[in-house]
Amino acid sequence: MITHKNISLFFIFLLLLLFLLNLYNAIHFLWFVVIILLWIGINAFGSARISSNYHVKAFCSNPLETEKKIALTFDDGPSIYTLEVLELLKKYNAKATFFCIGKNIETHPEILQKVIDEGHLVGNHSYSHSKFFDFYNAEKITEELQKTDALLEKFTSKKINFFRPPYGVTTPSIRRALKVTGHKTIGWNIRSLDGGTTNQELIFNRLIKHISPGGIVLLHDTGKHSVLVLEQFLQFLQQNNYQVISIEELLNLKAYAN
Repeated sequence: MITHKNISLFFIFLLLLLFLLNLYNAIHFLWFVVIILLWIGINAFGSARISSNYHVKAFCSNPLETEKKIALTFDDGPSIYTLEVLELLKKYNAKATFFCIGKNIETHPEILQKVIDEGHLVGNHSYSHSKFFDFYNAEKITEELQKTDALLEKFTSKKINFFRPPYGVTTPSIRRALKVTGHKTIGWNIRSLDGGTTNQELIFNRLIKHISPGGIVLLHDTGKHSVLVLEQFLQFLQQNNYQVISIEELLNLKAYAN
């Protein structure tokens, strides 16, 4: 398996080998530059792709599921748009998992309560969702996760098990933090890109292009365009006999611990 540890050991060995060879035969410094750049490139790719399991094990789908069952997840709420999402989920009898940002929980506690009351699951999506979250050290990441857990657990009365890293990026610091907090990392394999574009046609076509049994869909509950696409998507799922089930059922994992 290609992991951060294995790759690091391989490139350290390669650089040491080049160094030893250089003692006997002069090796052009560009070889060292090429190897270091390749190492950096692999690290960047592995960190940015949550399904690579490069730093942490992430549950991104259930490849063993053969029936038309998928799970819906929403990131970055709660927000005023979460209420519209909840209405649509109720209309189509679908359950979802909401990965919540701590500071947004503080702003909209009543909306989070409604999410819980209507039978949906919640998970940790950090406290700040800072653009610099990937550069935080393990101590600061642990602090953010524990702070958000404390906010969520006021509503669930149970320990939060699920975590989704901001932007889907993982790092060695996140791996070390998760060893402390014990969260399971939840990814996705059907990304709508609604966090980067408001083009509803593009978002919808991307969703239906990648839909497959056992998939986990990533949407956001923070914009009107996402709400409009969600209704189209739920109609599509209904017309094509797809069933929306919870992450717990799809992955056979528990969202909360006593």
